[in-house]
Amino acid sequence: MHYHYPKYVSVAEKKAKAERKLAALKKKNPNIKPVVIEGRAIAKTWWGKAWNENLERYADYANRIGRGRSYVRHMAVLDLQISPGKIMAMVSGSGSSPYKVTITIKPIPQSDWNRIKQQCKGKMDSLKKLMAGKFPKALEDVFTQKGKGLFPAPKEISLNCSCPDWAVMCKHVAAVLYGVGARLDRDPSLFFMLRKANVNDLVSESVKESKKDLLNRSQNKSSRIIKDDAGLSALFGIDLDDADALAPSTGSTQTSALKKPLKKPVRKQPRKTTSNAKAAAKPKSSGTKISGKTPGRIKDVAGVETLFKRRTKSLTQVAEVIEKSDMPPQKVRNIVFALVNQGKLERVSRGVYKWVR
Repeated sequence: MHYHYPKYVSVAEKKAKAERKLAALKKKNPNIKPVVIEGRAIAKTWWGKAWNENLERYADYANRIGRGRSYVRHMAVLDLQISPGKIMAMVSGSGSSPYKVTITIKPIPQSDWNRIKQQCKGKMDSLKKLMAGKFPKALEDVFTQKGKGLFPAPKEISLNCSCPDWAVMCKHVAAVLYGVGARLDRDPSLFFMLRKANVNDLVSESVKESKKDLLNRSQNKSSRIIKDDAGLSALFGIDLDDADALAPSTGSTQTSALKKPLKKPVRKQPRKTTSNAKAAAKPKSSGTKISGKTPGRIKDVAGVETLFKRRTKSLTQVAEVIEKSDMPPQKVRNIVFALVNQGKLERVSRGVYKWVR
């Protein structure tokens, strides 16, 4: 009896094969996004690790997902695209053409999302900390609770691959699932997109509750009364205006949390003598009209929207909006971020957006 074993293929050969296929795909579609693992660990941040650990602890997946580790390490995931509720990928295999993998994930149940938001109140004061995975241990347990946390259970995941393997979770699907963990290392916000959940809810609701409670306390007579939002921001290290700007829109054209800049106090001009008044009345010799403000400057949310609306067929950089604005750069970024959450803007690349509605 003779046994036929598959031909051994070295790691270097596998990577070289994947790189050739990747180069060919990029010629057809320059927007593909391969998964590249640097170093030994597939995932390095809390979000990436939590994603992989969640899959590995379910009996349905534990014995099969490991098949994809070597594939994702060897650059077999040639393209991985994440959109609301769906993962689309192309994986290099034994065939001449890459296999197509489609994974659909159900949105987080509203009851679970409401419970998680309630448990986050008063505990999450920074979107930056949330994205970095730096939050209280209690919230970590809430997020990773099996079957009821943020991460999907097997019953919420549907898998499909074009390969001939009969297994529901073939090595190509497993490689893609690990690839998602690696992708979350770079952009954890993709996780909330995938689960169709508004990440800002976890921060803005918490900050609003804290703000309301602290303002109520500040009404008590004390030698250290906090009179405004600026005092709260300085004391607790959170920017309340920014947190409000991240909150979802209630349907109005302008987000109410984006406060209008305070008007500068009008200074009284010194009384002019008759001679000075006559001199002031004379026009400048150059004939140039002097204006106190540069015309066309962006001053509020409506101004930002107008700029993008005028360019529906072109792209606009945030840096350009800041340059044309009288507002602080951070406030402009907050406005743009809020418009993206409202579905009015679409992020094309880093710092570049276009009007979609």
